[in-house]
Amino acid sequence: MGFVPDVAKSLPPPGIVNRNSVWLAGVGWCSAMLHNAINHRPPLKAGVHRQFLLATVGWFIGYHITKYENYTFSRLDRDMNEYMKQHPEEFAPKEKKTFAEIVEPFHPVR
Repeated sequence: MGFVPDVAKSLPPPGIVNRNSVWLAGVGWCSAMLHNAINHRPPLKAGVHRQFLLATVGWFIGYHITKYENYTFSRLDRDMNEYMKQHPEEFAPKEKKTFAEIVEPFHPVR
């Protein structure tokens, strides 16, 4: 596909079954059934080839949307980690406190 840059080719491919693919395949299948219902045909039995085609197109589009999403998140992570390396004074480690130092003393009221 053309909308994912060449840098994204170094990322591992997303799984075949992912939320975008499943969601858009369901949308494609439901749109084919809705088209059948609008044209007064049996929704499940008529145009099974169209149902399969639209579900496959939805699956394909969802897969490539997931690829682009993974690229976007990895680019943001890379930029954030680079910023943290360039400005370590802004990300100094905090002193660790015990749980007793955080919680106020408990005095039961009777």
